[in-house]
Amino acid sequence: MNLINKHLDKNNLHHAYLIEGKHEEVISEILEFMKSLGIKTTGNPDFFQILLDSFKIEDARNLKSFAMEKGFSSALSAQAGKKIFIICANSFLLEAQNTLLKMFEEPIDNTHFFLVVPDTGALLKTFISRFYLISPRPDLGKELKEAEKFITMTLQQRINFLQALLLKKDLENEEEINAESNSSKALKFLNALETVLHRNMPKTVFDIRCFEHFFKVREFLRMPGSSAKNLMESVAIVIPNLKN
Repeated sequence: MNLINKHLDKNNLHHAYLIEGKHEEVISEILEFMKSLGIKTTGNPDFFQILLDSFKIEDARNLKSFAMEKGFSSALSAQAGKKIFIICANSFLLEAQNTLLKMFEEPIDNTHFFLVVPDTGALLKTFISRFYLISPRPDLGKELKEAEKFITMTLQQRINFLQALLLKKDLENEEEINAESNSSKALKFLNALETVLHRNMPKTVFDIRCFEHFFKVREFLRMPGSSAKNLMESVAIVIPNLKN
């Protein structure tokens, strides 16, 4: 699908890439790129592929520890001896981001990171600034259409819609690891709602407090243990009904 290859330069590999997209689509491209570099992706003690629903502070500490260790491979070629980390997570907790800021700011020799997340909007700007960002921007067509309907609904209809959108999944089960997290779905829909409201809210109804509330909800959605359902229901309450 060539989502990211145009950003990857064999002769000038960046130390850390942040890629926005679905990991099942992105990983295959990264693996192909590794092959083109002559880097083995199986049976290679210097190649790590990490797939998690939520990347926590313990995961950040473990990553720092692994990254600082000397590689096993000997430098027999220009690409040998490189340590590669592919990290896919539906959410990246604030504590984990803060723990890794310095590591991503100061490159480690022959060590490269590929971080894949569904929505970079859920990450701290200071964290994002440490990376080469690859963001094709996901298509919000479906979400925008749903948001157009959402702003005309009664409060009860909005609550019912959100209950269907944020069906709880057992993400502790490995079989559910590919499921998009509720926080990611909530953030994506919140982005669409904000766009639609800016387009449709008349000046007579426009209330900056509504958008201030969106900002607060985004912050809480990034926190561990937050309830996407409760936070989005608060959004449903503050949005005025714009039914014609």
